Amino acid sequence: MNSNTPLLDTICSPADLKELNPKQLIQLSKELRQDIIDVVSETGGHLGASLGVIELTVALHKVFDTPQDIIIWDVGHQAYPHKILTGRREQMRTIRTGGGLSGFTKRTESEYDPFGTAHASTSISAGLGFSVAKKALGEPGCAIAVIGDGSLTGGMSFEGLNHAGELGYKLIVIVNDNQMSIDPPVGALSEHLRKLGDSIRSAQDRNKSREHNETTSRTFFECLDFEYLGPIDGHCVNTVADILAKVKDDDYNKPVVIHLITEKGKGFKPAEESFDKLHGVGKFDKKTGKSLQSSSNVPTYTKVFSTSLIQAARKDPKIVGITAAMPSGTGLNQFAKEFPTRTFDVGLAEQHAVTFAAGLAAGGLRPFAAIYSNFPTKSI
Repeated sequence: MNSNTPLLDTICSPADLKELNPKQLIQLSKELRQDIIDVVSETGGHLGASLGVIELTVALHKVFDTPQDIIIWDVGHQAYPHKILTGRREQMRTIRTGGGLSGFTKRTESEYDPFGTAHASTSISAGLGFSVAKKALGEPGCAIAVIGDGSLTGGMSFEGLNHAGELGYKLIVIVNDNQMSIDPPVGALSEHLRKLGDSIRSAQDRNKSREHNETTSRTFFECLDFEYLGPIDGHCVNTVADILAKVKDDDYNKPVVIHLITEKGKGFKPAEESFDKLHGVGKFDKKTGKSLQSSSNVPTYTKVFSTSLIQAARKDPKIVGITAAMPSGTGLNQFAKEFPTRTFDVGLAEQHAVTFAAGLAAGGLRPFAAIYSNFPTKSI
């Protein structure tokens, strides 16, 4: 038992959350956040994303009947609190080690992981598949897809939204809008979400009247025949739980989008103040957030690539750079500082990035599409 986490110590499965009162949900969220900081400071891993969905994770497992109800975490970077609440807390210090827990959701690891996720933008399509399958087989439960605003820039998410809007099956899509993937998200949809989130207003007030859609401008999601609820403060656990309970109980005849405003790295000051919100970290001092890993004087591959590309671009005005939402990870952030009009961040859309580069090349430019090699294999 941990004196710092007395309530969390009593949670062995999602069933243990069912009788918790509103005060206890707030306390559990605080303890869960601290537990993740403690664990990741020793193991390394994806910290910022997990800290940003603490309240959402608690609310989901409080309201829904998992694993009968399906929760799909897009990408899976944010799945650490989900793992802890679904009986894997004692194994968390084995995460991302041989024979230990996966850093993402994994079907063979737990019945609470219904779908394996690693790269982005797949949750809506998968969730729709579960919804259709449940109806076809006459099985109870519903499907919930949790997708970040950055992942919405991926083309596959648009394909899933388009198909779900046409079919009209009950599918709950939770947009975790923190205005941050690994780098700040880009694109017209990101700007649309930003405008929607400029003022946090009650989804309950917004939806008191079904006349709403006829009297105000429609959101992108409503144009695709989704019910839209939000924006909502994603760090108010009881508000989130109330909205989820309403959506679960209401007999919607269409898919639903719940738009949550969250902060990546929430509750850990070093993460909140970091440019990448401490997205992926090695071992660190949990008081200061400073890395405990030794530094090297050997230049990284990313640094060598970035420097070489900048030098070449100074001589050749036809060279342009393309990144799929990872300017800092690929080194194109430095290229962009010197050549802002020759740098293109297309969002988490590797298929578009490669085809866009082909068009640029056919049109006479010399594009360099800098993408982690394993990402296109999962996207194309």
